[in-house]
Parts: sequence; structure tokens; C-alpha cells
Amino acid sequence: MTAFPDPLPPRHDDAARPTPPRSVALAAWLLVTRIAAPLAGVILRRRLKAGKEDPARWREKLGESDGRRPAGRLVWLHAVSVGEGLSVLPLLKALAGRGDLSILMTCTTVTAMALLKGRVPEGVILHYLPLDFPGPVARFLSRWRPDVAVMVESEFWPRLMHDTHARGIPMILANARISDRSARRWGRMRGLAVALLGRFTLLAAPDEAMAARLVALGADPARVRVTGTLKRAAERLPVDGAELARLREGLAGRPVWLAASTHPGEEAVAVAAHRLLCQTLPEALLILAPRHPVRGDEVAGVIGAAGLRASRRSAGEAPAGPVYLADTLGELGLWFDLCPVALVGGSLVAGIGGHNAYEPALHGSAILHGPEVGNFADLYARLDAAGGARVVTGAADLADALRRLLPDGAARGALVAAARGVLEAERDGVAEVAGLILRQIDG
Repeated sequence: MTAFPDPLPPRHDDAARPTPPRSVALAAWLLVTRIAAPLAGVILRRRLKAGKEDPARWREKLGESDGRRPAGRLVWLHAVSVGEGLSVLPLLKALAGRGDLSILMTCTTVTAMALLKGRVPEGVILHYLPLDFPGPVARFLSRWRPDVAVMVESEFWPRLMHDTHARGIPMILANARISDRSARRWGRMRGLAVALLGRFTLLAAPDEAMAARLVALGADPARVRVTGTLKRAAERLPVDGAELARLREGLAGRPVWLAASTHPGEEAVAVAAHRLLCQTLPEALLILAPRHPVRGDEVAGVIGAAGLRASRRSAGEAPAGPVYLADTLGELGLWFDLCPVALVGGSLVAGIGGHNAYEPALHGSAILHGPEVGNFADLYARLDAAGGARVVTGAADLADALRRLLPDGAARGALVAAARGVLEAERDGVAEVAGLILRQIDG
């Protein structure tokens, strides 16, 4: 087993600054993005017409902004989308407690920006990440001049990383997460992986297994730290209490379960399982919450093709019939609170790697998941072993688990209690990661 150092690293200076090896693939990427630089605006305008960009802020992705850099030291954190953004909220709060620091947080998706606006600590500056072209990256770095750059989980943009490192800005990878699929892909591009990982001053892994994966991909073991996960300190998702009470009253007596954060292919499995469940529990209701609510029409088509009727949250409809399509943004906490059993999506189809189990556990929902949980393999293994979650492999298996759990409050309670026990034993990485970040600034 690889031994990873425990002490804090030295303050960033010329001696501590990593000197990564040369990479033909990285050089090629830098050349291609320079040649293709005129396409940056074209790409964004096309995405804007397709409704995939923020009409008011899309130029931020060109590195342009009306915002001004605050005086003093600035920490830049980047979290690509919703899951990563929510996972760093406790870290943001820890850093925001330092009154002498300013915090810039970037994200990539419109969905993440909409959710984070109301949830980041006061004073945190939100901005879109620039496209990985020379002009946008240079404008962004010149405007904000961060004292330290923190990338969350596995968001690697070669030019951004190259240019940030070239300016002498220390880089930290926080809550490092490399899925099975990503590991295979990076394994085929080992030279590029070594070059990019080598630009990080520090790489903070949630556990020993992920630390070993980083080293296997080419990270310097001396720069890898096992810090615990940022998700351990996650808070309950926001819930509208009045709406929860209204829904509970309307659904009184109906067995309700949730298929949460589903991806293409998983909705069909959930609907097929629900059809089987209704043979035993005809009043059962499935609340189906796709990971990306913009797929609402597509998911409604899957439900209809299975011969079931669905009411839709986005249309303002109340739950009626056998399926309620929760195709809205920011209400997942409501559904976890409402449903005593939840299937965690991203786990029934290959290539996604599963989603985290902290959210259903915090809301008291018994956890079911598929076998494809490579992003959180260690965590789900511990949950399964402790009786804090159950793995299901298809529609029939899922229906059987639901038949057993929905009528049995004691069995559900045992799952929830076991899950909370496992999660409470997880190492909380917030304080340690915050310390690593501050060490780079304070010396």
C-alpha cells in the first residue's frame, strides 16, 4: 500500500512549485485551442440560441465580466456542476469565516449557477468558468489574479491548468474523484494525465483508494493527501415545509417511493419496477426526479410508452395516477423528505458511476442503489456491508425490495439508522482541506 504523508506541505514558493514533465498531448491541445480560438464566440452564441447558456452572463465564459477583483487575497474554487457545487458549500463557509479573504467560485452549468446563487455564503463571488481557449483563460486570470486555485473532484481543462500553473498560482485538487470510466480514459492518455496532475501543488483525496488511483495515474505521492470527504459535512437540502405538509396531506395512505437523479435508461427500469409493485400495492406512487429536469419531455415519453399516466411538477399538477414526474430544479430535498425509500440514480446504467448517498441519509430515506457506483465504491461497500443500503440489479429486483420495505417501517428505520452510522464515521475533510488552502496563502 502506498504511504501518503500526513504533515501539511510547505508554503508555495519556487522550491515547492511542481515542475511537471512535458507532454506531447498537452502541447497539441494548446496548439489546437490557439488555432481554434476564433470559434469560442461562435460556440457560445450557438449554445445561447439553443437555450444552453445564461443570456445575461454568457460572456463570462469569454473571460469578460463587470465584476472587480476585491483588494487583498483571493481564493478561487471551481466546481463544474450541481453535485460538486453543493459539496463545497461547507468548505466555502469555512473559508468565508476568514474576513481577510475573498472567495471567487466558478461553475460551468446554468443549473449549478441557479442553485448556488441562493446558497453560497454572503460575499462569495459567483462566475462562470471561461472556455478553454487562450483569450478567455487569459482574461479571466488577469482580471481575478487568484492567490490559490482549487479544483473540485475531477474537472481538468488542460489550457486553464497549464496557464494557471504558468502564472505561479498554486493549484489544489479538492475531494479528488476519478471514476472507473475516467481512470480508463486517462490511463490511455497517461502522458497527459501525468502532465496535468503534476501541475497540482496538492491533491486531496477522500480516502486511501482514491489516493492510490491518483498515484496510479501519475500523481506524485508526496503531493497526495488523504483528507476525508467534503460531502461528510453536507447539510440537508432545502425543503419548503409548507409544501411538504401539503403533499403529505394529499398523499396520506399512499405508499410513495422516489427514483432520484435518474439518467437515460434508468427511468425505464424504475417505471417497469413500479408496474410490478402496483400488482401488490395498487395505490403506490413513484416520484421520478431526473438528474437533469430539462429531460422532462423525454422522461414523460418513457412513462407513457410503458402504459402509465404521469402528472408533472413542472406543469403545476398535483400528484395523481401512478407516477409523478418531478421535473423541476432545486426540490430534491422535498422528495427525499416525502419518500421513505429512494433509489439513488446514476447506478443502474454503466458510465455514470452513481451519486452520493449523503442526501437521502440526511433526509431519512432508506437507500437503494444499482451496482454501478464506481464514483463512490468504497462508501457504498461500507453501506451495503453495514446494512445501510441495498443493491438492486434490475426492475424485478427493485420491485421486490420495494414490496419488502414500503410496508415495513421497522426495516426502513434499520436501513436509515445503519446508513447514518456509516456516514457519521466517515472522515470529515472540510477542516483539513481548508487548512491546506490557507497554508498556501499564509505560509
